[in-house]
Amino acid sequence: MLQTRENVSRLAIVVISALIIMKLIASFITGSIGIRADALHSLIDLAGAVIGYIGIKISSKPPDKQHAFGHGKAENISGTIISLFIFGAAGLIAYQAIDRIISGGEVELVTVGIYVTAAAIIINLIFAAYALKVARKTDSVALEATARDMQADVYSSIAVLVGLVLVLTTGLAIMDSIVALLVAVLILRTAIITFKKSFSGIMDTSLPKEEEDIIKSVLVEHKAQIVDFHALRTRKSGNQRFMDLHLVMHRIISVEEAHDMADHLEEDLKEQLPNLSITIHVEPCDSDCKCCLDKIQKKD
Repeated sequence: MLQTRENVSRLAIVVISALIIMKLIASFITGSIGIRADALHSLIDLAGAVIGYIGIKISSKPPDKQHAFGHGKAENISGTIISLFIFGAAGLIAYQAIDRIISGGEVELVTVGIYVTAAAIIINLIFAAYALKVARKTDSVALEATARDMQADVYSSIAVLVGLVLVLTTGLAIMDSIVALLVAVLILRTAIITFKKSFSGIMDTSLPKEEEDIIKSVLVEHKAQIVDFHALRTRKSGNQRFMDLHLVMHRIISVEEAHDMADHLEEDLKEQLPNLSITIHVEPCDSDCKCCLDKIQKKD
């Protein structure tokens, strides 16, 4: 699984590099600010993909003396940096588009630009979908950030394609710049989504409500063996999940029985949530626990 996300991240670098070359050549041939903006976005995609790959490599390292909880946050840091690159791309594209609107300019060989942009869309669409699928399967924050970045590239390329078609049909070169501005807005939206998800891991945000509900449902299923639970805390670091809680057990059971129950709970929880590290603090029930009193009276 680890090898898969590393391979996909490495392949993303190759695919994005090829797209950059395609778009830059088309930009020079046509003079299209839209294609140039798209090429710039892909260039920032490449920087983000490299950072994402580094983050995945670091996060895969096992825990050591200085990092007892592992290196999972490297993925969150990578994802956050990638989102900042995406913010930068939106700003630069908007600047270039506004500058072209003010200064003017012509778009030549529009048909060539249309063909190249269409090819870039197909390549990017296929690979972005594949990378996102692997990211979700491996729960990789860094790879998901790269995939999201490439998806934004797909949207921007579609917008550029629309702009080129409008230039071809209307003869108005300004349409190219207007579409480039729309591209900047789309990229900005992706940057915000990527930043929120990546940065939440750095801030030790709790697991999503759906995942915490899974944890609680597993505990409730064992209500017959445990008295109660409280002080549940969760967080995520890269694709690693962490949780701890206080587990209230019947005070009349042995240490061995309490330990076996805790082990059983850990196994059930890890079946439901992958890459879960669990810390359970066992404490006895109150002295007025009806269940324990009944068992004591039966023994007497």
